[in-house]
Amino acid sequence: MTQLRERPKPFLLPEYCKGCGRCISACVKGCISYGQEINPKTGLLPVVLNAEKCNACGLCIDACPEPFGLRETPADVDFELEDPAQLFGAKVTTAPEPVDIPGTRIPLPPTGPLVIKGNYASAIGALLAGCRHVFGYPITPSTEGAELMAKLLPKLDGWFLQAVSEVATVNHMYGCGGAGKPCMTFTSSPGFSLMLEGISYMIGAEVPGVFVNIMRGGPGLGNIAPEQADIKLACRGLGHGNTHAIVLAPSTPQEMLDLTMLAFELTFKYRNPVMILADGYLGQMTGKVVLPEALTQPGMPAWAVPGDAMHRRNLICSIRLDEPGLEAHNHHLNAKYQQMAEQETLADAFQAEDAEVLFVACNTPARACKGAVQHLRDEGVKAGLFRPITLWPFPIEQLLKVLPGVKHLVLVEASAGQLENELRLALSHADCRNYPPITSVHRLGGVLPQQDEILAHVHALGKE
Repeated sequence: MTQLRERPKPFLLPEYCKGCGRCISACVKGCISYGQEINPKTGLLPVVLNAEKCNACGLCIDACPEPFGLRETPADVDFELEDPAQLFGAKVTTAPEPVDIPGTRIPLPPTGPLVIKGNYASAIGALLAGCRHVFGYPITPSTEGAELMAKLLPKLDGWFLQAVSEVATVNHMYGCGGAGKPCMTFTSSPGFSLMLEGISYMIGAEVPGVFVNIMRGGPGLGNIAPEQADIKLACRGLGHGNTHAIVLAPSTPQEMLDLTMLAFELTFKYRNPVMILADGYLGQMTGKVVLPEALTQPGMPAWAVPGDAMHRRNLICSIRLDEPGLEAHNHHLNAKYQQMAEQETLADAFQAEDAEVLFVACNTPARACKGAVQHLRDEGVKAGLFRPITLWPFPIEQLLKVLPGVKHLVLVEASAGQLENELRLALSHADCRNYPPITSVHRLGGVLPQQDEILAHVHALGKE
C-alpha cells in the first residue's frame, strides 16, 4: 500500500517578504496577517504566519511573488545581508597577485604656442595626460571640449561616447575609471548637479575621474553666461555622505591645460575624482597656450578591474552594509582628505608680500583683480592679489603667510559669497581669529566683476 506523503506547511523567511499581502488573500484558513513590526534587516513590514490551522494547501506559496519568501520547508541558511566582497565566501583563483604597471613619460617635439579656447586647452591637456575615454552630454558653455574630443579620440584609438544624459555620463565614468582607465567629462552647472549622486558613488568606491565644470548662471537653467556659483557644490556638496574632492580653479587657457594634466595625476594618486571649475568666460576665452615637454602613456593600477585574469580577484563597489565596516571606510577617506589638505594646496600671489589691500579671487575675476592691483599700485595704494588655485582644500597656510600686514581683505567673485564662505571656514579651521575686515564685490546672474567697480570699492574703503 502506497503511503501518502504528508504535505509540508509553509515556512516564512521574513527577510525576503515585502508584505504585499498576496498570501493573505490566498489563505482560506486565515493563517497569515499583515505585520506591524519593521524588519531591521530590510526596513519592510513582513507578514506574520501562524500555521496552527494550516492545512498545507500550498496556495500561499504559489501566491508569493518573492522567491523563497514562503517555502515548503525551513531554509538551511541563516539569511544575512552581506557585503559583496564576502557574499560568495573565500575567492579561489589561480590568477597572480595584481601589480601596479606604472605609466611612462614620452617626450614631445618642440612646438610653437597655440592660440586656443580654454575648453580646447583642457581637452588637449587631457589627451596629453593619457585620457582616451571621454563621456558627456552637450551643454553650453562647455560643449567645445566634448566636440574636440569627439573629433580627435577615434584617430587616437580612443572613445568618445555621447551619453543619453549627465546621469548616464557619470555612471559610464564609474565603469571606465573602475577599469583603471583615465576618463573625463565636460559639463556645465545644471549637468554637474545631475552628476552628484554618481560622484558620491565614485568617491565611496575610490574610482578616479576628472570633471570639468564650465560654470554658468543659475539657479535652475539660468543662462549660459559665466558665473562662479558652483563652488559650494564642488567644495561642500559632492553628493550624499562624507564626500570631498580636490577642486582646481584655473584662470587662463594655459592653466586649463596644465591643471587638467595635474588633475589626472591627482585622481589616480588618491583614487578619487578631481573637479576643475572654470567660469563660462574662461571656457570660451582664447589665449596663448604652450605645450609641455612630455605626454603620459598611462599604466594600469593594481586595484583596477579591467576584466583580465590578473585583476579578477579585485572588486570595485561603494556598498558596505555593516556599520563598523562603513565607519572604518569613512575614517580611511578622512585620512585621505587630510593628506590632500597637507600636500596638494596650491595658490598664486601677485604683489601680496607688502599688500595692505588684498584681493582674494579665482578664475576670470582674478584677472580683473590683477589689473586693479596694477592700477592701485600706480596710485600709491599697496594692493595685492591672493588667488587660490585649489578651492578645496583651501590654501589657508599660504594665505596666512601674507596676511599680517593686510588691512582689508576684498573678496571678488561672480557669486553671492561662495568663495568667501570657503575663506571664512578655512580661517576658522586654522583657528585664525584676528584677521582683517572682509568686504566683497559680488556680481550675479552671469555678470562678471569689472575692474572699474573693483577700483571704486577700494576707493570707498579709503574714505571710511
